[in-house]
Amino acid sequence: MRDLAHRLLDYEVVAGKSGDPSESATLRVYEKLRQSLGGIAGVAGFQSLASRALALARAEAPSLNAAQVAADGSLQGLGEFGHYTDIDKDRFGQSVIGEARIVLIARLLDLLLLFLGEALTLSLLRITWPGAAFDDCSNENGRKA
Repeated sequence: MRDLAHRLLDYEVVAGKSGDPSESATLRVYEKLRQSLGGIAGVAGFQSLASRALALARAEAPSLNAAQVAADGSLQGLGEFGHYTDIDKDRFGQSVIGEARIVLIARLLDLLLLFLGEALTLSLLRITWPGAAFDDCSNENGRKA
C-alpha cells in the first residue's frame, strides 16, 4: 500500500503543478478519496474510516498528532506541516513530513482494501484517477491490490 500511496501522491504532485499550488498533494488525494467514497459509504462512514486510518497512521508517524478528521470527513491540521519544500525527498518518504503523509494515505488504502475488497478498491481508484495505472499494484502478501 505504501507503493500505491507513493504513486497517488506522485500523480497529484504532477497534476498540482497546473492547479492550486497552495493545496498539498496529500490533501488532494485525501479529498478525492473522500468524494469518491462519500457516495458509497456516506459522510459518517467515510469519517469513521478516515478516523481509524489516522489513528493507525499516528502509531507509525507521531508527527500526525496535530491532524484530525472533522465530522464532515475533511482532514484538519495536516497543513501544520507546511507544503512540500523538497518534493524529491518528501515523495520518496525520506523526510518526516513525507513519510507521515505516505503512511496516512497508505493506512486509508489498507482499510479500503479490507472493507471494500480488492476489486472494488481498484475500481474506485481507476474511476477517481482515470489517467493512472493500477494493474500492477500488490499488497504485502504478494496479491494484487
